[in-house]
Amino acid sequence: MRISDRMNNMKPSAVREILKASADISFSAGNPSAETFPAGELAALARDIFQNDYAEALQYGISEGYGPLRELTQARMRDKYGIGSDQDDIIITSGGQQGIDLAIKCLTNEGDAVICENPSFIGALNDFRSNATRLIGIPVTGEGMDLDRLEQALKTEKNIKMIYTIPTFQNPTGVTMPLERRKRLYELAVRHDVMIVEDDPYSELRYSGERVPAIKTLDETDHVLYVGSYSKVIAPGIRVGYAIGPRELLAKMTVAKQCQDVHTNLFFMILVARYVEQCAFDEHIAECCRLYRVKRDRMLAVLDEKLDSRMTYTRPDGGLFIWGELPEGYSGTELCTYTAARSVAMVPGTAFDVTESPLSRGFRLNFSVPSLEQIDKGITLLSESIDDYLK
Repeated sequence: MRISDRMNNMKPSAVREILKASADISFSAGNPSAETFPAGELAALARDIFQNDYAEALQYGISEGYGPLRELTQARMRDKYGIGSDQDDIIITSGGQQGIDLAIKCLTNEGDAVICENPSFIGALNDFRSNATRLIGIPVTGEGMDLDRLEQALKTEKNIKMIYTIPTFQNPTGVTMPLERRKRLYELAVRHDVMIVEDDPYSELRYSGERVPAIKTLDETDHVLYVGSYSKVIAPGIRVGYAIGPRELLAKMTVAKQCQDVHTNLFFMILVARYVEQCAFDEHIAECCRLYRVKRDRMLAVLDEKLDSRMTYTRPDGGLFIWGELPEGYSGTELCTYTAARSVAMVPGTAFDVTESPLSRGFRLNFSVPSLEQIDKGITLLSESIDDYLK
């Protein structure tokens, strides 16, 4: 079989592959907890749609997305969070992932450079690779992307067309970029005329600390595309996300979307619109935060008790992940073989590395999916695995 050059050397998502494997305890997911899915409300709304509006819900729709959902989303993000202006438009996408994919297709040509955090979201990295772009990784510190390294790259690298960032509860590290650093990032992008793609699926899942405004709230020059999603706050299987950005870019992204799936699933767009409009959406998000706060606090408490100085780990104010790192000279990938032998699944740092380096000391822990009992047992087994590995 003659596979195209752009796909021939592509590897499957490590996260998706790990999810196929059996494990008694999984810290490997990127999922919200099924405990948070508003199944009862969605069932009642779905029943009404199928009884009274099936002709619309099962028909073709426009590529920009279901009109009422676009209006609700645009108004909510503008009024509640200050995201979007009169110069911006919105498109409903098949999950946030499609928003990233449409952006890379519309902003880059083969061989162009994309700057991204290192480590970063594997779905975005593989998307950039599949579009034959050149990846430039900028290290992530405790306050997000290292902006001195970013500035150096912007000055020295050629054909940089895009900066991809997850500034709030970054995946995989969980760290959040402070406002002053966001301002400097935006100023650098404007000075060098590079588009920022701000991936923001987690910001409403905050459990402590003060909310930090999105980079998009600073945008007065059409240099920021904001990508959001309903996956983490309603349910991931609905595959409903959105992108808010300059009209000219959104128009081209709409054409690119027509080449992929014509439009996002119309039934689910209608379902989400009615849920947001008719149900207590903000109260539901608050309930998600209450559940995840308990799980985050439990995982951090057990890590504090069991791991002491044998590894370092982040203390996120929200999101779904904690990032751990071993001492110099040790491999997160090798540690994951020790935990797997104890039937505990984790994702090694190499999966999120821009260069796919096997030397990464890191690994990602998810706390939203496992129960409190699984967190207790799994971190205890992780501690035993680290003991064995360091010996």
